[in-house]
Amino acid sequence: MSRATYTPVNQHSAAPDELVKSFDAAIKRLAEINATEGVSPVLEVIEAARALMFTDEGLEVLYQRVPAIEAAGCFGGSDWDYPQTLVPSLAVRTIRHGEPVVTLVESLSQIRLLAVAKGHYVHPSISAEHAQHFLAQVLAMNLDMVVSDLQESDRLRPDGIGFAVQGLYHFLLQHLGYENLLEDLVAEVWRILAQRPVQVDGVKQMVTQIAVCLQKPDALGGDVGDDALQLIHAVFSPTEGCREDPGFDVYAERLAQMDDATLLQEAIAFAKAIHSTGLVSPYMPGFIRYLRSRWNDLIPTALGLSHTGADAFHCYPALIHTLIDEALFPETSQCAYGLAMMLERGILYAPPVAPSLWRQIRLSLCEAAAEKIVAVFGRSRSPECFLLADVLNVLGRPLGVGQGNYPTCQSTRALSMWAYNMPAELLRILAWAARDDEVVMRFEGNSISSRDLGAGLASEPPVDVDAVSLLTVPHLDRIYFEMGRRSAGRGEDPHKWVNSAFHGDHVGHGFRIAVDIFTGSLKDFEGFIRDFYSAYHPFYNGNIPVINPQPAGIAVTDSATRFLGWHAITIQRLALDPDEVMRVYFFNPNNDSGQNWGQGIVTSTQGHGELYGEASLPVAEFASRLYVFHYDPLEKGEPGDIPNDDVKQAMHLAQNSWALGRLGL
Repeated sequence: MSRATYTPVNQHSAAPDELVKSFDAAIKRLAEINATEGVSPVLEVIEAARALMFTDEGLEVLYQRVPAIEAAGCFGGSDWDYPQTLVPSLAVRTIRHGEPVVTLVESLSQIRLLAVAKGHYVHPSISAEHAQHFLAQVLAMNLDMVVSDLQESDRLRPDGIGFAVQGLYHFLLQHLGYENLLEDLVAEVWRILAQRPVQVDGVKQMVTQIAVCLQKPDALGGDVGDDALQLIHAVFSPTEGCREDPGFDVYAERLAQMDDATLLQEAIAFAKAIHSTGLVSPYMPGFIRYLRSRWNDLIPTALGLSHTGADAFHCYPALIHTLIDEALFPETSQCAYGLAMMLERGILYAPPVAPSLWRQIRLSLCEAAAEKIVAVFGRSRSPECFLLADVLNVLGRPLGVGQGNYPTCQSTRALSMWAYNMPAELLRILAWAARDDEVVMRFEGNSISSRDLGAGLASEPPVDVDAVSLLTVPHLDRIYFEMGRRSAGRGEDPHKWVNSAFHGDHVGHGFRIAVDIFTGSLKDFEGFIRDFYSAYHPFYNGNIPVINPQPAGIAVTDSATRFLGWHAITIQRLALDPDEVMRVYFFNPNNDSGQNWGQGIVTSTQGHGELYGEASLPVAEFASRLYVFHYDPLEKGEPGDIPNDDVKQAMHLAQNSWALGRLGL
């Protein structure tokens, strides 16, 4: 389970020993002042603690000093001085949405409760059991921080405080284990898997922890049911041949002794496991590779292919066999699912795709690209192998690509759109980045080379993403930033020109923005809402579906409706859900599309007709957070035909959330 780290900009020059000495000195001064004056000037302590919050070593220092923190009166005069009265649900709000200083105090309090729960510190007003139950509940409410990457609202918090909170929960889980949290953890894992992300290493490690906990006779999680066992079996023992997780060598010996009927049952079991969970067991590559020499025609069954996927497999046997031989190993087991889903999509029938994959197979990586992949994925396989495996993953699950903990939503959105709609274009750009360490794009008749540009929005390369993103996003980010620079000063939002040049000519030439770029105030907001409905809603645009996914921008809010910033998404389609409610289905590149935007607006990722990787909302709720979109001006209905009630609902939700205060600017 990878975790992004954050280093406060003013802490680069301070050595760890200096940070510890600074904190100890602050605690000593606080204790001396409280002993004589009876007051609690804790800000110096909080600031000194902040610098230690971003590493496990720093958190351990704070944990070891819990007695000194308490003795100095750090919590004096506050609710935290009475830990027996603290409420887990309120603590969650404080640590996720509070001001940075308040969040840091809550973090120190939870470190204190960890010491109480582990018996390393005795508090006069709260028992170890009470502290254990409190932390179990708080952790259960924040499992998303350890199962997946940070949400947008956490990542955008000032001074990187969201990263400190994520580190705290990893620290707490490391010390407490998962026994009290299994039921919630299992549910959270299934929620993430329902979105079929490309990156599942963190989820697999969570499944490993679940398996470990279930092996403990004194586990506190109780019976978590078949859902947990299904996850465990999918990773460690999906078939009868590997039911007790025997190891690769033993499994290989068993395969050699199986008759055809037994192999068929193994293939069916593997297929069921990968398609029901999205997880691939490390045993599956060994099985598929064994079939390569004994029974190639059984591979489509093992991959769980329908007639569509099986036809593609049999139309391109040399290509598929080579992809398996070059990319599928235990370290890259997930690409078996990526391969299956790529075949199911039928994209090999597009003439440029198969030749592009052959180019990728034969591609030699430049030194810079190889070093990046080795730094993230290691040396157990070649950099070319890791990259080819993630090519299959991205092409198979274009809506499972995530931006990691980096502000590169536009570039990640582009990768998703190309993988979904223009796979040959994605493979061309990847070949440039991997072979030449350069990407060249055209903008208004001129070439822009990433090699000639400085840093874009991301100051450092991403490290918690797939290999395709790892190599391409830094180049794309710089080019996108440069296109924006060249479009500045035209009196309109640069996205009007940048999006079509960057993503492709399939982007609608019509452009609408809800705010004035100079004042930030709303601009003809009613007309904006009506134009969106008339361009996209099937009831008002002549029942024309979304032909090509379109880039759009949303105003991100948290559960308290506070505005957090602008964010890039893709509008995939509009359709009626099973309850006959018209919904917008969209792709959000921020790693987890399940979000609470306040006002009862909670994005759905399953249960309302979503395809894997899509989020959805009823049209009015989506429109209330929309601030920019593209459309085809030749395929647009009459804005005046949109019902007033729908328009007013969207406007009301916006004006009482992110647009509050923008009405009279």
